[in-house]
Amino acid sequence: MLRRIKKNDLVMVISGKDKSKQGRVIQVDTKKNKVKIKGIAILTRHVKARAQGEKGSIRKEESFIHTCKVMPVCPSTKQPCRIRVKTLDDGSKVRISHRSQDVI
Repeated sequence: MLRRIKKNDLVMVISGKDKSKQGRVIQVDTKKNKVKIKGIAILTRHVKARAQGEKGSIRKEESFIHTCKVMPVCPSTKQPCRIRVKTLDDGSKVRISHRSQDVI
């Protein structure tokens, strides 16, 4: 099965607090239908010192957001687009942009 969103795809957030921001997909969780995007959905984590001499810190890191809240960006028009699957003559499947018919 061909996934709509894959790692290293450029996507745009279409709802939520980070609406209209773009970023690259870092990680995809196919079982939960969630993605982690660079620079989107930043959480602040307070890390406690665990060992002697280690310091506690505050880290900012990306969290997962649901795939229904993001949309792939068409490489030619730079606009969010829907993805279709096209079967080529040799039997392989490719993802194409519904907006411009270009292969993603």
